[in-house]
Amino acid sequence: MAASKKKPSSTVWYDGDTPFEDLEPSKQVAHEIVDFHRDLAPSVDRIMTADLTETQRHHAIGLFQTALGAEDDPHRDPRVAIAAASD
Repeated sequence: MAASKKKPSSTVWYDGDTPFEDLEPSKQVAHEIVDFHRDLAPSVDRIMTADLTETQRHHAIGLFQTALGAEDDPHRDPRVAIAAASD
C-alpha cells in the first residue's frame, strides 16, 4: 500500500494549493509562524495588513518571528515591529 501524501495545513496566507515557494516572502514567514503558533494569528494579521510595502512587511514579520525566541525582544509586539520596519 502506497503512503498517501498529507496536504499541507492552510492559513490565511497559504491555502495549501499554491506552491509555497511561489508566495511572497512575507506570506511564507506569516504562514510558518501561524502554522506553528495559531494563537499568534492576530499579531501576524496586524503586521500583514499594516500599510507597508512588501519589503517593509517582510522586514517587520521577520523581526517579529526572530523576537519569538527572546522574551525581552521588543519586536514581540507587532506594533514595534511595524514601526521599526517603516523607518
